[in-house]
Amino acid sequence: MTNKFKIINDPVHGFIKIPHEILFDVIEHRYFQRLRRISQTGLLNLIFPGATHTRFHHALGAMHLMFTALETLKLKGVEISKEEEKSAMLAILLHDVGHGPFSHALENMLMDDWHHEKLSLLLMSKMNEEFGGALSMAMEMFQGKYHRKFFNQLISSQLDVDRLDYLKRDSFYTGVSEGNVNTQRIISMMNVSDDELVIDAKGIYSIENYLTARMFMYWQVYYHKTSALAEHLLVKILDRAKFLISEGKDLPASENLKYFLTRNQFETASDEDIRRFTELDDNDVIQAMKFWSKNEDFVLSYLCKSVIQRNFLKTKISSKPFDAAFINEKIEKTNAVFGIDNGDQLVDQISRSLLPYNTEKQPIYLLLKNGEKITLENSENQILSSYINQPNTKYILSFPREIL
Repeated sequence: MTNKFKIINDPVHGFIKIPHEILFDVIEHRYFQRLRRISQTGLLNLIFPGATHTRFHHALGAMHLMFTALETLKLKGVEISKEEEKSAMLAILLHDVGHGPFSHALENMLMDDWHHEKLSLLLMSKMNEEFGGALSMAMEMFQGKYHRKFFNQLISSQLDVDRLDYLKRDSFYTGVSEGNVNTQRIISMMNVSDDELVIDAKGIYSIENYLTARMFMYWQVYYHKTSALAEHLLVKILDRAKFLISEGKDLPASENLKYFLTRNQFETASDEDIRRFTELDDNDVIQAMKFWSKNEDFVLSYLCKSVIQRNFLKTKISSKPFDAAFINEKIEKTNAVFGIDNGDQLVDQISRSLLPYNTEKQPIYLLLKNGEKITLENSENQILSSYINQPNTKYILSFPREIL
């Protein structure tokens, strides 16, 4: 008999317990094991060398925080059955199982707008068949169909255990201390009122600190101009490869990657689509870029070299869009320097927008001592919440270094 009640040593949270056998079985499943080969932060390690952690790490950490949150709520008198606890932990464990190679960057490239949450749900239902229906309640919670709303809010809201884990984890591995949120303090302030997730009012500053930490992590790490460029380059590379293949060119790639590069219609995912998708990981894409960096197509080889050799394009950042004439001048220079006529493929304007706290979409509620609920931004004790509910956009222009 295998002992399934394992303890995992995690550098961020310490020891993580696996309190239910089904959790161990799901972790052992090939769909979940694939996450070991999917980076949590795409190409961020080219900017922050320590950021080499995977989606596998993150899913385990989020499961641990879910367990901690449920224990806290039980101590505060919230009735949570064993079945609900198990299902909530399964739902968060599998929330990212549908992520493809390099996660967000390639999500829409490989399977035309099959968002990772849609794929996660698809893979969950496949696993549910294998496990004889043991994931049914977890799937309801994941989709927000379960009658107790707070379970879904713990999985996906503006203050969920997914965000709590990735902020703390990405801060740890990148070395950017501004993102280091106090997850224990935040979880200890969680409560439930009318089956909705709320925060005890005295936890207001921990929540404001969390919202600003998230904002700093986005601008300093995820939307860092070189991070944004690296992610954009991956999309461009696959886009270019798809185009060349559609023109009849033969590009070396692993069998599974080639399958997705040659297909365009994914109205519904067939069994073969799913089988091949779950065999794809970051290695397929890295291997392909190594091959393509020697390709005769100048644009494809230039873009691949810039990622593989980490010889990135030059970037400029601005708070407003770049002038069209300025962009055209860069394109013309690119054509002249390289003797090509498609320099527009190597000059791009990228934009990144962030709304730190969305007061419309699942606002964060504070629970006052008298049992009344108020939104965070309406608390008389708030310091920042009324200022961070405005979107902010930055524009990045990238162009070859050779044309300076």
